Amino acid sequence: MLDGPLLADWLPVSAAALIFLLVAAGVAGWVDAVVGGGGLIQLPALVIAVPQDVSTPYILGTNKLSSFFGTLSASWVYLRSIRVQMNLLVPLVLGAFGGSAVGAALSRYVPREVLTPVVLVAVIAVAAYTLLKPTMGLHHEPRHLGNLAVGWRSLVIGIGVGFYDGILGPGTGSFFVILLVAVLGFGFLQASVNAKIANLTTNLAALAVYGVHGEILLLLGAAMAIANMSGGFIGAKMATRGGSAFVRVVFLVVLSLLIVKLAWDTVVQFTAP
Repeated sequence: MLDGPLLADWLPVSAAALIFLLVAAGVAGWVDAVVGGGGLIQLPALVIAVPQDVSTPYILGTNKLSSFFGTLSASWVYLRSIRVQMNLLVPLVLGAFGGSAVGAALSRYVPREVLTPVVLVAVIAVAAYTLLKPTMGLHHEPRHLGNLAVGWRSLVIGIGVGFYDGILGPGTGSFFVILLVAVLGFGFLQASVNAKIANLTTNLAALAVYGVHGEILLLLGAAMAIANMSGGFIGAKMATRGGSAFVRVVFLVVLSLLIVKLAWDTVVQFTAP
C-alpha cells in the first residue's frame, strides 16, 4: 500500500495513492482501448494502493467499475468511425454476457492458482502464433460470411472469453481480438472494435454481480472511471488513425506483459511456503 493518511472513511486511500491510481487508470484505459489488457495495469495498482484490510471482491468490483466506463468511452469512438457486423456482434455480446456472469459467480469457488498456469500456456501460444504469422490481421478479410456460420462461431467466442473474464480476467480483450482475427479473418483494428463492445458487456455482467453484493468502492471507482475514460478516448482515436499495423504492435506488447505477469504469479504460487 502507498503510505499516507486516508482522505476519508468513504475514500480509503491516501492522496498519494489516489494520484497513483488515477495515472494507472488512465494508462489502463489507453491500453484497453487499443487492444485490451488494461487490467494488467489497473488491477495490480489497486492491489498495491488500497489498504490490505479491504477484501478482494471490493478490489475486483472497483476495477470493473472503472474499466466499464473506460471501455464505454472507447466503444463510442470506435462506433463513430468503424462499421460493425450485427450478425457477428449480437451473438458475440450475448455469449460474452452469459459467460461473464457465470464466470463471476463461480470466481468465489475456483482457486486461481489452478487457472493461472493454464492461461499462461494459452497466452504464450497466442503470442507465438501471432509472431509466426506476420501478415495475419493486417488486412480485413472476413471468412465464414453466412449469418449462421458467423453467428455460432461468434457465440462460442463470446461464451468462452466472457467466462474467462468473469472468473479471472487479465488479457480478456486480447483473447477476443486474437480469436476474431484467427477464426473470422478480421483485421486487428476491426477485431478490436468488436472486442471493445463485447468486453463492455462482460464488464457490465461482472459489475452487476459485484454491485448486487455491494462490493464496490463507489467514490474511488468513479474517480478512476473518469481517468480510464480519458485514456480510452485517446487510445481509440490513436487506433483508428494507426490502423491494424499499430494495433498489432500494441497487441504483441500487451501479450508480452501478460506472459511476464502470469509467469511471475505461477512461480510465486508454487514456491510460496
